[in-house]
Amino acid sequence: MPSLDPFFSEWAARTPGRTRSLDRAASLLTTLGLSDAHTPVLGVVGSKGKGSTATVAAATLSAAGLRTVLVTGPSFRGYRERVRVDGTSITDAALDALGAEIDAARAHLPESDGYLAPSGLFLVAGLLKAREIDADVCVLEAGMGGHRDELRLVDPEVVALGMVFAEHVGVLGDTVAEIAREKTRVAGERTRALVSLPQSPEVAPVVERTLSEVTSGRVTPEVVDPDAPDTAPPVALRPPGLSAASGVLGVAAATRMLELHGHGPAPVDRLHRVLGTLHLPARLSEHPVPGGSTARVLVDSAIDRVGVATALEQARARWGGVDHVLLCLPDHKDVSGAVAALEGQAVSAVRLPEAHLRFEHDLPAHWERVDAESLTPDAVAALGDRVLALGTVYFTGRMTEILDVPTDRLFDPR
Repeated sequence: MPSLDPFFSEWAARTPGRTRSLDRAASLLTTLGLSDAHTPVLGVVGSKGKGSTATVAAATLSAAGLRTVLVTGPSFRGYRERVRVDGTSITDAALDALGAEIDAARAHLPESDGYLAPSGLFLVAGLLKAREIDADVCVLEAGMGGHRDELRLVDPEVVALGMVFAEHVGVLGDTVAEIAREKTRVAGERTRALVSLPQSPEVAPVVERTLSEVTSGRVTPEVVDPDAPDTAPPVALRPPGLSAASGVLGVAAATRMLELHGHGPAPVDRLHRVLGTLHLPARLSEHPVPGGSTARVLVDSAIDRVGVATALEQARARWGGVDHVLLCLPDHKDVSGAVAALEGQAVSAVRLPEAHLRFEHDLPAHWERVDAESLTPDAVAALGDRVLALGTVYFTGRMTEILDVPTDRLFDPR
């Protein structure tokens, strides 16, 4: 196991009222020599699907022959997965070395009332890794925010904007329009293109207006429609379910990045070959239960009514039915929507131990209640041969561990 202290120590030691500090993060970038001269960045923001978009974008860039560093979060089974080179996780030793470099630089920072957030420090680690291996491009997934995210500090040349909806209301803004503005403001002086999925009538004008403001009118949104004829990639090579649109956005944003840097698009045959190797854990990914049983589990990071209904539909299409559903949604997610979508199903509501998550929402009386720590391969297999596991990424990450899912390689660039 790598030492995680460099990434989590300031967050763990924070006191009430102390918040993450982008000024402190900017000072760290300067100390490390990353504030101005760093590997070109494709940044990914949105309310959902960022990880899939970032992974497909990285796969597209690697298929074009570029050496690519990918930073996503959270991880599935280990923190080394937060930083990948051409789709494959760095080693624990490599993450240790990056953490030591960050720690050494932090010793030179002035005192601050704020702390360095773990997600921002993994982003910094990705930039350091890119410099170390002389990568051609970085694909960086934003955390929750946009303007208040460390991604904004590196001023991405291309921004991929997924769908914006009412996720994180009250945190990033009180309305969907305010959230859209926050996420669009990740763009800045270096931004040369913003590629977006079609947005709602409430969001689209906010994105256009905000982008014009932060780029002094240089950049306008470039919308890619997954439903338009001949939109790449072919449907068969898109991720399943709701992630299909993320696949389209990832290819489009990466192709735009290639164009801006004077590269041709990835050769179609090679792109299709690489996309054919995509492995997206917890995005409607199906796995056997270890231990010799006949049980299989379909895992998806669905967090609302639409996502849950889509996952249920996918499971029924694959298996003909579902024996049991494991659902893990803290109170701030769309619990009511999930309950409605799962009417008539046998369901166990899973509680996570993380102190900042609440699981007090009213649930149907006939649902089982289980703690995440009690889930083992045998416990999952006992639920039936066809199990659907849905919920927050903290839970689906646990499921990849329980099911012993390989998570180090997301695609093969060869």
